[in-house]
Amino acid sequence: MDDHALPSRAQVHTAPMAAIPARLLASWQRSEDYGVPLDEVQPVFTGTYDDESLFSECGREVLAELHSTLASEPVGLMLTDADGLVLNRLSGDHQLLQALDQVHLAPGFSYSERAAGTNGLGLALADRVPTLVRADDHYARSLCGYTCAAAPIFDPVTGRLEGAVNFTTWSHARSELLLALAQTAANSTANLMLARSHGHRPRRTARGQVFRIEPLRHAPEAEAELELSGAWTDAVARAVEALRDGRIVAAVGERGSGRATLLAQAERQVGPRDRLLAVHAPEPHDVESWLSFWTPELAHPQTGFVICDTDQLPVAAAERLRELLISSRRPADSPGGGSGAAAASAAGAAARGVPTSGSYAISAERFDGIPAPLASLVDTVIQVPPLRERVADILPLADHLAHRARGRRVDITPAAARVLVDYAWPGNVAELASVMKEAAVRTDAIEARHLPPELLSRAEHLPRIKAFERDEMVRVLTRPGIAVEDAAAELGMSRATVYRKLALYGIRLP
Repeated sequence: MDDHALPSRAQVHTAPMAAIPARLLASWQRSEDYGVPLDEVQPVFTGTYDDESLFSECGREVLAELHSTLASEPVGLMLTDADGLVLNRLSGDHQLLQALDQVHLAPGFSYSERAAGTNGLGLALADRVPTLVRADDHYARSLCGYTCAAAPIFDPVTGRLEGAVNFTTWSHARSELLLALAQTAANSTANLMLARSHGHRPRRTARGQVFRIEPLRHAPEAEAELELSGAWTDAVARAVEALRDGRIVAAVGERGSGRATLLAQAERQVGPRDRLLAVHAPEPHDVESWLSFWTPELAHPQTGFVICDTDQLPVAAAERLRELLISSRRPADSPGGGSGAAAASAAGAAARGVPTSGSYAISAERFDGIPAPLASLVDTVIQVPPLRERVADILPLADHLAHRARGRRVDITPAAARVLVDYAWPGNVAELASVMKEAAVRTDAIEARHLPPELLSRAEHLPRIKAFERDEMVRVLTRPGIAVEDAAAELGMSRATVYRKLALYGIRLP
């Protein structure tokens, strides 16, 4: 590699070029592209962060217990969120704490790679793997006096990246066990989260399946007979217009809101394709297998792709995917390269190094969560509204989803319909699909008693014993024709106690 092609940090590093790991070089280059200063790190102070989440609670407990055994050691123990924001910090070494304050490695400051350049926790979050960054391997020189080890923490139920644990010590201190300790703390935090998440099973990958690639055919909102709200149809129309102009679209919104469905529906309206595939982000250790999928598939010009959950994609994988996408695309002036407005848009995209033919769209929860290599390809961002902002869509979707699950028409009683409409649907359309499938396979006429108890209650997060009591009350009280007095006798409660607990659990009887 030509020295002039190297990031500035590599040209002043103490190690010879051949000894610098490729992953470190890539991080230095990104840090330079982000405009991080070489001399002094300048992270941004936000001053606000979520200190009440299950992740924060469990992470603080794990680090507090670990700190009790390391109080005399010169090491700082930190918990960060998925954006690199430091949530808390523990250390028994006052000199180290003062030094960390000087470089702003403190609660309220973001130490993401974008904000602080190459560092242990920033790189661990970017690549989603445990990471050790020693001394002169940091991008900013003001951090070269430290060694940092960090490990990402994933929600054990959803698989979502929640944040990281980060251990920082002096650069001259022994660091052989630091990374192993960070990994242990990350695993302990995930296990504690699982134990306190109402006993749900951890997210597992099916045997032989390292990532999901699935045809986009049977998405509920894409069915022609469904008349959905203007919020949905307007978003689809904007995506269609952008795709017809040859622009690359990102659909962003809450999980389960229908991001991939919206993009698939827009792709179908733009033009027919032999295949339309949803490609989901891989686990960090499956990146190589995931990347190997793209080379043969990109050779098929009539295959369209919706790249899902790109905010869960390691930055290094995003960089390589960008190279594959660009190298596979035909220039705008080649045969089949397009004409008119689309060709003009494609020519402009080619000038920026953006893919110019074929069909690619991406989805993410937030645009600023998309790795920079892919974010730079995006021309148009479409905000996908959550289901709670599309109340008019709940019953049409519920009807369709129940029909699909049962294989025939399923009735929804007025009482059950009121419950469905009143619920906030934090899991969006994906949660609605799960609820309707479970109810529809049990009956041809869905009543309120066939719906999960939490849909009738505002108190969704309860200790297990109280959740059991709530669920039992809902089961008895939603039985057709039962009087409150009879329900109270069956539950072993007085009538007054029943009413008091209805208010306590926020149960709304149909």
